[in-house]
Amino acid sequence: MSLDRTDLDRIEVRGLRARGRHGALPAERELGQEFVVDVSLGLDTRPAAETDDLSRTVDYGTLAGRLVAAVEADPVDLIETLADRLAKICLEDPAVAEAEVTVHKPSAPVPHPFTDVAVKIRRSRP
Repeated sequence: MSLDRTDLDRIEVRGLRARGRHGALPAERELGQEFVVDVSLGLDTRPAAETDDLSRTVDYGTLAGRLVAAVEADPVDLIETLADRLAKICLEDPAVAEAEVTVHKPSAPVPHPFTDVAVKIRRSRP
């Protein structure tokens, strides 16, 4: 039995921290800064639950490592681009039907008091 998108289970990783050199300003590229990533994955977890088998779901520890490596890798100007990169990594797992990714940039160069700047995207398989 196949699930429709409204019936998907969720696996979430929140507050994943990594240092990157993303940003449009030269100082952001030179100094780098911390980025915080939240992901919410939509998938059917029943096969894993029925068999108690990690290979039938998402190994969130492995996924976290891949996401951190992507944040630390090749700099981009926009966190929109970074969020898209991270969503593609999430969707590489065949169990994942959709991924919602939020990239927080708490040290963004905003000349006013603020708590957070974030971009949230949702991507899914066709």
